[in-house]
Amino acid sequence: MVDDKPREYCGLCGVTGGEGVLERLHAGLHSLQHRGQEAAGVMVGNGAECRLHKQPGLVGALFGCLPTAWLDPRFGIARGIGHVRYGTAGGSLAVNAQPLMVNMAGQTVGIAHNGTLCNAGALRRELQAEGALFQTTTDTELILHLMARALLRRCHGNLWEALAEALRQVQGAYSLLLMTADTMVAARDPYGWRPLAIADTSDGSYVVASETIAFGVTGATTLRDVEPGEMVIWDHNNRITSQRFAEAPRHAHCIFEHVYFARPGSRVFGDSVYEVRKAMGRQLAREAPVDADVIVPVPDSGLYAALGFAEQSGIPLDLALSRNHYVGRTFIDPALKASRLQQAGAKLQPIPEAIAGKRVCLIDDSIVRGNTSRSRVGSLRAAGAREVHLRVSCPPHRYGCFFGIDFPERAALFANQVPAGDLCRSLRLDSLHYLSQAGMLSCVKAHPPEDYCCACFDGQYPVRPEGLPDDL
Repeated sequence: MVDDKPREYCGLCGVTGGEGVLERLHAGLHSLQHRGQEAAGVMVGNGAECRLHKQPGLVGALFGCLPTAWLDPRFGIARGIGHVRYGTAGGSLAVNAQPLMVNMAGQTVGIAHNGTLCNAGALRRELQAEGALFQTTTDTELILHLMARALLRRCHGNLWEALAEALRQVQGAYSLLLMTADTMVAARDPYGWRPLAIADTSDGSYVVASETIAFGVTGATTLRDVEPGEMVIWDHNNRITSQRFAEAPRHAHCIFEHVYFARPGSRVFGDSVYEVRKAMGRQLAREAPVDADVIVPVPDSGLYAALGFAEQSGIPLDLALSRNHYVGRTFIDPALKASRLQQAGAKLQPIPEAIAGKRVCLIDDSIVRGNTSRSRVGSLRAAGAREVHLRVSCPPHRYGCFFGIDFPERAALFANQVPAGDLCRSLRLDSLHYLSQAGMLSCVKAHPPEDYCCACFDGQYPVRPEGLPDDL
């Protein structure tokens, strides 16, 4: 079963230097578990050799069965990278779990990737025509093959020159962590689609992660983002060098990180996720006021927009939907592919005492397929709600994503299933309103609106991906 949300992609955490590298990797990856629950992996190095451990499932299970040799202090772990995965490219095969580890130019190289390459098909065919043999179906492996080709042709054994050359050939979204036994590298695509930030600790460690929420639990203090088109290298002495390997005509930060994906305690693309979501709720209340007795957030992702909506409207907020946390974030559970409605009912249940006889205004962050929204409205009416209104803190989803988010096909998106005038009736609502795109973008402050990718709402893709229909 997949819930009525877009499915997440991946999360990255890397640690180099200082004490307790493995413990920091564990804490950092655990704080990023919301970004992927299909598989987890970690690769470590001690300056002389690397070791890799990965498996399907959650971070806790991964670290609960690490090889005993890893825990021997004589191994002396000095750096490591980790990954949590939901597969957006290559599917759910176990072999696609990351990090990927290969031998290249006499060194062991590992890579972990958040995002999707939108020219992967053409590159794979080109490399296969030259004799390349692929061990996985993930687009991440393409980067390793391109590095190997660059080493043969022009980079003369310099791994990181080869990486820069490889990244200039790929298109799409990528935040990357790479490592050898004595070096760690972070890189980000020139459009800046996916977040990646750097922090340091008082004992000389550096932490790199997809979200800043990973820093507090590792004892680190945020320094800055990896800039779009930047590669940051930590050498064997933990000294930092940086280079720009590519430029893009614009930035394209994924606005949906703020709407839904990132944890509210993170800062993403320079803005507090908490503050942006509350601002979206306030803006939604200005754009689509409602006569209601109670504001009810859809937990957990609708909570902060609901707080803003309640503040702006003056309507009291109540937590009238009880969430069963043991169901988990089912939208990224790859093992559950059916009975969406049944699972939605198990996850969120209304509290009749909070809603009976009342005009209820639900606040949700998004509607993707509409299945669970329809079920939720029905359960509220069955619990005695006199009216049910819905306000959504982003615009309608009408287009797919080719840059790291696993949206369904366009025909399966709720906003495309029925005419616009029938959306409200389809969900059995008394009223339905979405936040406008301009209103949504007014809530982010660190970058101008044109620096954000909104292609899933408006179909304006910053890079034309493979397979995009001709009418877009």
